[in-house]
This record gives sequence, structure tokens and C-alpha cells, in this order.
Amino acid sequence: MKFKKLADGTYIPALGLGTWGIGGSSRPDRSQDGRLVAAIQTALQLGYTHIDTAEMYGGGHTEELVGQAIRDFDRQDLLLVSKVWPSHLSYDRLLASCQASLDRLGVDYLDIYLIHWPNESIPLEETFRALNRLVSDGRALHIGVSNFNPEQLRRACQLAETPLATNQVPYSLFERSYVRNGVLDYCQQNNILLTAYTPIEKGRVARNSLIKQIAGRYAATPVQIALSWLLQQTAVIAIPMSTNPQHLHENLEAASLQLSNEDMQRLDQLA
Repeated sequence: MKFKKLADGTYIPALGLGTWGIGGSSRPDRSQDGRLVAAIQTALQLGYTHIDTAEMYGGGHTEELVGQAIRDFDRQDLLLVSKVWPSHLSYDRLLASCQASLDRLGVDYLDIYLIHWPNESIPLEETFRALNRLVSDGRALHIGVSNFNPEQLRRACQLAETPLATNQVPYSLFERSYVRNGVLDYCQQNNILLTAYTPIEKGRVARNSLIKQIAGRYAATPVQIALSWLLQQTAVIAIPMSTNPQHLHENLEAASLQLSNEDMQRLDQLA
């Protein structure tokens, strides 16, 4: 497993488990709870320790499932990330949202707590007053943002009393908008991790002739190549979602795959 360093010197796993869609989308779906809890536990047994979730996922039910899955694992061995929904970014509502996430997860603190999306109708100063309070209270060890553009990210850095851990954005071989707008460069220059969500577009990756060609040389899958390309970049981590044991194992193995500089450059040209 690769690890990447936060600005305060903390190392976190470069590959995490995304949970969007587990237990429902925006509303709870309890029809497969047993299977999904078992899938998260399988991921933990394989060696995943970084789990990403959000209060919006499954209307909070995803956090409940994660909480059930981690119950028998040592909390100190886990890195838990959750996110607050943009309508909850006022001071009191954010504090209440964080506590509700902690209660659903069954833990006393989050390793990283993120603003899920910016909300221009609520002053960012108020939001960060609450986030800073969570850090001082010990309910969040680190704070960060998601889906922030460069201007929003710079403002967040000014308001945070501790270094921002990450900006979580869509990033993959075929999605480079946060490279083009300067977010990746800003993160790399300011010791902020860029967390790539939706890091693999399985059908598109599997059909691409260049990716398949490179995968063949490494005896790897196209998905593993797509993940390795991300994880080899400075200050980039990824959170693919899967509940398939074989895919969970393959994704984890991608963190140990080392692509040549030539192949990295060839993949850079895809988008």
C-alpha cells in the first residue's frame, strides 16, 4: 500500500474505499444490508483501512452500515472520512451534522471531515468557524473540502486554522477538469492531497486500446492501470467503490503497481 503525507506529517493510505451507493443513493435502501456490511468487512480484512463516506449517502444509512462493519475492528487502525451536505454549512447545523455522523458510525471522532459541496448562500467564514471548532474539540482530526474550485480552495486555506487535508474532486484518466482549472497544481504546491473520486470508468477503461496494451505488459487489469496512474502522481489519492471481493483485491493491488515514466506519459495524453 502506498501512503501519502498530510501537511502536518500524518501519513494516510493512498487508496481508500468509496461508499457512494452502498445502502442507497440519497435515500436509505435496506434491502441488501447484510451483504453490504459483509462486503465492507471483506475490504477491511483485505487490508483497506481508509473508508470514505458522507451524511448524504443513503440518507445517512451508508454511515450506519459502515459503523456496523467496523464495530469489531480497532478504531485506531482506521482512517474514517465523512462529509457535511451543503445545506448544513451554518455553524450550528454543521456541528449537529458532524455529531449525527459520529453517532451513526459509532465513533468518537473522524479522521477527516469535509465540506461536501460549496454553498455560496452560507458565508464560508461561518462554516470554517464550525470546522475549526470540531478540530479543537477533537471530533475531527483534520478538515478539508470537496468539489472546490481554485478560488474557493484558496479562501478555505485562509479560513482553516489547521492545514487543509484534501480537496476531493472527480479525477480519472478521462476526467481532467480539476487539472485544467488549476486545482491539482494548487494542491501539489500547498501540501493538500487531491482525493480522486469516480477514479475508474470501468467500461471506458476496459475498451481503451492503449490502456489494454499497457495492462498486458504488467499482467494487470485496465482498472489497475487507471488507479496506478493516479496514485503515482504527487499528492493524489483515490477512493474507488466496489463490493465485489475480486475487484476489491485488484484495486488494492493497484496501489503496489509501479508504472514506467514512459507509460505514465502515454497515459497523460489520453485526455
